[in-house]
Amino acid sequence: MEAKLKEKWDIGLEKEISKKWKEEKIYAFDSNSKKKKFVIDTPPPYPSGRPWHIGAVAHYSEIDMIARTARMMGHATLFPIGIDRNGIGVERYTEKKYNISIHKTPREKFIEFAKHALDDLEAEMIQIMKSMGMSGDFDNYYRTDSDEYRKLTQSTFIELWGKGMIYEDTRPNNYCIDCGTTIADAEVVYEDKPSKLVHIKFNVNETGKDLIIATTRPELLCACQAVLVNPDDDRYKKHHGKHVIIPIYDREVQIIPHSMVKMEFGSGAEMVCSYGDYNDVRLFRELKLAEIIAIDMFGRMTKNSGKYAGMKVKEARAQIVEDLGELVLKKEDILHRTPTCERSRTEIEIIPMNDFYLKQLDFVDDLRKYAETMTFHPEIHRQILLNWIDSVSIDWPISRRRFYATEIPIWYCKDCRKIHVPKSGKYYQPWKGKAPFEKCECGSKEFIGEDRTFDTWFDSGISPLFISKYLSDKEFHKKTYPNTLRPQGKDIVRTWLYYSLLRCYQVTGEFPFKHAWVMGYAVDEKGEKMSKSKGNVIDPMPILEKFGSDMFRLWAAAEVSLGSDFRVGEQRIMSAGKFLNKLWNISRFISMFPVVEKAKLTKTDEWILGELGKMVKDCMDGYNDFNFFIPSNRIREFVWNVFADHYIEIAKARIYGEGFTEAEQKSAWYTLHTCLHTILSMLAPIMPFITDHVSRELYGKTIHKEFPKAEWETELSKITPKLIEFNSQVWGDKKSQGISLKDSIKVKIPKELEPFEKDLKAMHHIQS
Repeated sequence: MEAKLKEKWDIGLEKEISKKWKEEKIYAFDSNSKKKKFVIDTPPPYPSGRPWHIGAVAHYSEIDMIARTARMMGHATLFPIGIDRNGIGVERYTEKKYNISIHKTPREKFIEFAKHALDDLEAEMIQIMKSMGMSGDFDNYYRTDSDEYRKLTQSTFIELWGKGMIYEDTRPNNYCIDCGTTIADAEVVYEDKPSKLVHIKFNVNETGKDLIIATTRPELLCACQAVLVNPDDDRYKKHHGKHVIIPIYDREVQIIPHSMVKMEFGSGAEMVCSYGDYNDVRLFRELKLAEIIAIDMFGRMTKNSGKYAGMKVKEARAQIVEDLGELVLKKEDILHRTPTCERSRTEIEIIPMNDFYLKQLDFVDDLRKYAETMTFHPEIHRQILLNWIDSVSIDWPISRRRFYATEIPIWYCKDCRKIHVPKSGKYYQPWKGKAPFEKCECGSKEFIGEDRTFDTWFDSGISPLFISKYLSDKEFHKKTYPNTLRPQGKDIVRTWLYYSLLRCYQVTGEFPFKHAWVMGYAVDEKGEKMSKSKGNVIDPMPILEKFGSDMFRLWAAAEVSLGSDFRVGEQRIMSAGKFLNKLWNISRFISMFPVVEKAKLTKTDEWILGELGKMVKDCMDGYNDFNFFIPSNRIREFVWNVFADHYIEIAKARIYGEGFTEAEQKSAWYTLHTCLHTILSMLAPIMPFITDHVSRELYGKTIHKEFPKAEWETELSKITPKLIEFNSQVWGDKKSQGISLKDSIKVKIPKELEPFEKDLKAMHHIQS
């Protein structure tokens, strides 16, 4: 008999199969379908430089598995594709690519450079997505820098402004000198960095005694407005209410007892400056201290610092320590928990800035209640969101001093400075566009456009509204919002997940999705997180071209336990090829025999179908949780260790009709094809190419329609361990006797295996 399949699986077939999917439109979403809707808020990947992270590609391959699973569960599945083309990362990539500076390039010219820089990266990302078999809507993919998307962002701002949820204020804020903009708390990353704890002698004015103060920020001496000590610290009780003279600046400030001071840190006495950290910010408000600005927006000391004005922060720090001379008692080397910018890794400063704020404190209780009830895959990552919600202490500063982002749609009257907000439904560029107003209430007809932009998360946070056509199609929106599931990495739970919940709830009164699917980090073979800065990333395209999408996807599913970090290495991906070859060889063998629609089953066939049913149930437990680690490994275990090694070997003589009736042979054929088609169906979301190709070749239809039902059950399953043990024992005995597996052997078949006696005798050539 000749096999219907080629001798080896050809990864070149993946392109042909992709063309068939596109021609047949088998993944198209029909909003009018009576099927239950399943809407995935697919993360729009962020093109900020090459190569696209192989860990991210693994992440997106699993998101595609979610979409394929949902379809096979009978849902009409909306699987949108987008590209996130906003923000600081884009600007930094543009500066590097064209060797330009955002601060020295005209705004319109810089925007054009950024668009061109993004186009190449976007094309590469789309190609990788298609190569890995993503079944998303590529014909209608969106960009977050499109007029349509930015119009929606601005419309939500205008709506919330009208509701009084947005306001303008001047407050101390996180500021990245390198990026040149305010950043939100969620964009701050704390790193333990080497620092000097400098112990400085201050003089108590009333007594002439020394008071030692330890600080990591001596450059902020000019901004010191109080010295704090713990009220229970016996060393300083005699100083309560007295004053110290600030070295160099010869200005006195009060010594105030306060419970927040840690007696064990440094000298137990500390400066309160504007602004060393957020404790300083809080204390300035609490104690009603007048701020003195020491550092400007360019990271240089202000005129308030005296002779250090114009110096960079670290230069001023070193110079002040030197100028203090004998007043420096000692310098300790410590690791200091330092706030840095998530993008540039620059140490942030806290600088009073005028910004727009979105109210979030008023919504914390609602957000927490929902965060406690929505479904998390896996459950463990719920706590990341809860911890972040509990840490929110100020409203969200949403304005940024950048170019490549959505503009804040505001104009100011040139005369009275009154803020004017336009009507929604249009994309505005106030920095260059004409004001859509005739005149101000004061009578002036001249307006100045706002030149600031939104925080990129203000854009990204409305992706659930955009994909459900919140502004453009009310009927479509009604059918697709709230979305079903948000897949994302755990590193952006406190940003994208949190801000999406906040933004969409504020606009619609409904939370945007019911499920959050959270993936871990990709790490290298040493266990270190992969990142471009470390130089340990792997370019995914050569891997996909070398091994094919199915092998890569099987590795991703089998390697990655949902929510956990996972190791990446070429050898690990290659190992998945062993199972792919095994599956192909089994399929090729079975393709030699005709498909049988009905058969009277033998006990051996009843047994393997029972095992098949157990496998299906176990896999569906994994699929229902969108945890592909479970089905990928369970199927592999079944195919390799039960179906191939035992059933096919037990039934082989009957498959060929050697010494068996026609009915017994047809039962074997029926069982082979039932098992194969079921295996292909259960693997389809994970390995879409090979499974679909085999199904079309042998069964004349695509495999991507529905999952099989686990309808096979039998009492014979309980003797599976005994059957496997018996076969292994016979094979072992033949090996120890130095005889071929085809040679006959005398062995007693255990009583409980008597239902399989005829097949076992033929398999092992057992003599009566």
